[in-house]
Amino acid sequence: MEERIAMDTKITEMKIADYDEVFALWQDTEGVGLHPDECDSRRGIGRYLARNPGLCFVARDGAKLVGTVLCGTDGRRGYLNHLAVVPGHRREGLGTALVRRCLAALKEIGIPKCNLFVLADNKAAIAFWEKLGWCVYEEVGVKAMTLRIE
Repeated sequence: MEERIAMDTKITEMKIADYDEVFALWQDTEGVGLHPDECDSRRGIGRYLARNPGLCFVARDGAKLVGTVLCGTDGRRGYLNHLAVVPGHRREGLGTALVRRCLAALKEIGIPKCNLFVLADNKAAIAFWEKLGWCVYEEVGVKAMTLRIE
């Protein structure tokens, strides 16, 4: 399914063929925390897309990638990661449209809640998410462990 945002901007499901462009956008976007040797490698993103069909999206203005978002689920909750929009297309509603597309896809499969992580010093992202109505759980501390997969 394709959704038009602006005259030539379309949102479509992300495919592994989009990886090189998507990863380059993530690298160029301040505040996106990447793990290219593990989770965010081509192999890692390929697994993520296979596990979460119809939940991750890219936006293109003509042929040019201008936005992307990862969305997945553990079967109980949804998770958004790596929302990024190129600077020339920010403040046009594209980020909001990508988020809405993810939330609609989660709702379609019966997932009632969605979480995301924002770097504590990313003031622009915090303001964006708060503007969309997302709440902060101050009492929650995030813990993480990286597993070595050979």
